[in-house]
Amino acid sequence: MRLLIAALLLAAVASAQDIPANPLVTVSKTVYGISRSDIMRSVDKIPEDMWSFQPTKDVRTVAQMFAHIADGQYEFCSAIVEGKPVSKDIEKTRKTKAEIVPALKEAFAYCDSAYAKMTDANAADIVPFFGMKVTKLGILDFNTAHNMEHYGNLATYMRIKGIVPPTSESQPPAASTKK
Repeated sequence: MRLLIAALLLAAVASAQDIPANPLVTVSKTVYGISRSDIMRSVDKIPEDMWSFQPTKDVRTVAQMFAHIADGQYEFCSAIVEGKPVSKDIEKTRKTKAEIVPALKEAFAYCDSAYAKMTDANAADIVPFFGMKVTKLGILDFNTAHNMEHYGNLATYMRIKGIVPPTSESQPPAASTKK
């Protein structure tokens, strides 16, 4: 999976006619977009009656997993958007698909606004983050890693229930360019 993403990113960069104005942020935003898409496609694939599914008592339910991902968007991206941690406590306050999906969409939009403020010039700015000093771009990349970690959890939950995760769906063959 990681090799596929890396290959796609390299192909996208190599095929570009012009180098984007902010190549570091552009690649980071592209990978973040993949994580967001994988998670939102999972929302669409997992039926509402499975949102209470919990493989063992020691792990989150599907609903808690999506709510946790939403909370993460605020916790990570607030360092860029607001300069301080923001907590929405979605995992503690939202329990159903109907409550969590809009909150998840809003949370991703919040992180989108962090990327909108980011340039390669300010990506290396050092900011405080949970007692550490890290770059702004590092925080956003850590958010993406967090998203993908929990997408992996969701993929396992889907597999247990016989659902093919979005990234494992068969893709249509590429159109031939031969004439």
